[in-house]
Amino acid sequence: MNKPARILTIAGSDSGGGAGIQADIKTITMLGGHAMTAITAITAQNSRGVDAVQVLGADMVIAQIDAVARDFGLDAIKIGMLGSPEIAEALADWLAAQGGVPVVFDPVMIASSGAVLADAATIAAFRRLMACATLVTPNLPELEALGGEAAVLELAPALLIKGGHAGGETVTDRLLTREGEIARWEDPRIDSPHSHGTGCTLSSAIATLLGQGIPLEQAVERARTFVRLALRDAPAFVASNGPMGHQSVRNDALGPGWHLNQITLGATDYAASVTFYRALGLRQIVDSPDNYYARFEADNGATLSIHVGEDAGGAVAYLECADLDARVSALASEGFAFDQMPQDESWGWREARLSDPAGNVLCLYSGGENRRYPPWRIATD
Repeated sequence: MNKPARILTIAGSDSGGGAGIQADIKTITMLGGHAMTAITAITAQNSRGVDAVQVLGADMVIAQIDAVARDFGLDAIKIGMLGSPEIAEALADWLAAQGGVPVVFDPVMIASSGAVLADAATIAAFRRLMACATLVTPNLPELEALGGEAAVLELAPALLIKGGHAGGETVTDRLLTREGEIARWEDPRIDSPHSHGTGCTLSSAIATLLGQGIPLEQAVERARTFVRLALRDAPAFVASNGPMGHQSVRNDALGPGWHLNQITLGATDYAASVTFYRALGLRQIVDSPDNYYARFEADNGATLSIHVGEDAGGAVAYLECADLDARVSALASEGFAFDQMPQDESWGWREARLSDPAGNVLCLYSGGENRRYPPWRIATD
């Protein structure tokens, strides 16, 4: 059994559970890592704002880090809210004496509620932390406070600029190194009032994936998908600024390995099949009677489709992986015969197909956000 990646998050506690240490633990766990913590500050907060902050002493923060590092070991570190320049300086000293472990630094300065979480002296101390980081992940206001792209890249080897604060219907995130921009992602903005903790979630997801050995660009891409799915699944406990739905991001092939998360079954009567699976308790998420196709979602995030007619081809099992092309190439080199090599399909998935020794059809694919949330997803209860 492969052991989970050991991820240390150094951040503040959010009593509402939407951001900070709590968001980090949920993210790391859902992505298959083992979460360890060093709490820098205790906050009394909810969706309406931060009522109080109690910053811990720098010695206590470093003691937490030392305790877990020397016993469990570390595969990656995420740094979030620090709370004081003393903590920032002490952490920079500790990191400078280490080495070899990916460090994702999310320079938290202002909570989504508007509360200031880093003073000028703490921001000044961020320079030393950026020099220790593998990746720095500021939003646009934070990037401006840090002096801009050039200032950050003087110190850190890589910078992810989060474009959520730019407004508009499209969110653009840019990944840069000292050689220039190496990746850019543009996605439709998810219109949700519950985005508390997006930055914490993104940075801890990237750290977890880096700790699992995934290359930086792929780690960022999968972490972004995790955030988008968590945004879509926000439980809406409050009117606005509520927590995201980390617990609902399941079976989505964001971590390493295969995910058996979709099956298509043949059908003879579209209406009867739809009625049956809805009565069974599955949520219908795609209704395409003209194509004789419907898709349903189970409570654990797995999906099941029915397809009427000759094109249905009986049952097809779907195994998803995030690195489809590389895996298919490796399998082909081992002698596996593919009926279809990876290709982009009109429904937003990338698929390859082969058969097992008994003739059962397998689809190896990458669907990402479009498996559970295709553009034509119907409203569900």
